[in-house]
Amino acid sequence: QVQLVESGGGLVQPGGSLRLSCAASGIIFSMHTMGWYRQAPGKQRELVGTISSGGITNYADSVKGRFTISRDNVKNTVDLQMNSLKPEDTAVYYCNALRLGFGVPFNGWGQGTQVTVSA
Repeated sequence: QVQLVESGGGLVQPGGSLRLSCAASGIIFSMHTMGWYRQAPGKQRELVGTISSGGITNYADSVKGRFTISRDNVKNTVDLQMNSLKPEDTAVYYCNALRLGFGVPFNGWGQGTQVTVSA
């Protein structure tokens, strides 16, 4: 089973930046598409974006042009660079690997990292 540890969250003012990091283990990291997700209070978890094993990225419309996902297949980490942050980006952010052949995340999730965007 995959183990995931997210870090880098915090409190930031609107317009600011944060960089989140996720360390994954228990899988052959380089083979998996990795995804960043977020869950705001009272809302369902939503997909922020993904990065394929080959480095191809896709983003939700709400973050396109502001967020960038990158990965390091040696360190088994995936990062989320968030710029021009808005209050509506406030959420707990999670990463996960997509199951090979299924394209859905593993059942297990890490503890997430809280991002709060507020003046």
